[in-house]
Amino acid sequence: MFYMKNVPTWERIVRVIAGLAVAVLSIAFWTGPVGIIVGMSALGIVVSGLVGFCPACALVGRRLQKAPARAAQVKG
Repeated sequence: MFYMKNVPTWERIVRVIAGLAVAVLSIAFWTGPVGIIVGMSALGIVVSGLVGFCPACALVGRRLQKAPARAAQVKG
């Protein structure tokens, strides 16, 4: 891939659920351009959750920590 994921799995799940909820609620309760703009913004958050990359997080230098390598690989 051309980018490094900078959003942990738990946050990706929260982003998808919260983004979908906000998108549905914005279209249901706000009419006109405001509802559409908020809904589209929420869908942007859903996409960042699905992809695992957040451009705003990348701007401030957020990176995921590498998982520690297994010390005891299969000995052979």
